[in-house]
Amino acid sequence: MSARGLDWAGLMRAGMGPPQRGGLGLLPQDFWSLSPGELALLLGVQGHQGAMTRGRLEELSNRFPDLPGKAAG
Repeated sequence: MSARGLDWAGLMRAGMGPPQRGGLGLLPQDFWSLSPGELALLLGVQGHQGAMTRGRLEELSNRFPDLPGKAAG
């Protein structure tokens, strides 16, 4: 993601572009029904994060503590 947001044109070319030009050849309705994770999987993008560990959870809890009286969401 760039500072200005997602490269939608590039993502659409990758998802709906013809396979002979490097795209997946998806129909528009199939492309738009994918989650970001599903699209990344189809494009072969590897996530850089592993499973959540106890240490990482504690780190995030310390950085972003729950505030009394605040509901999540």
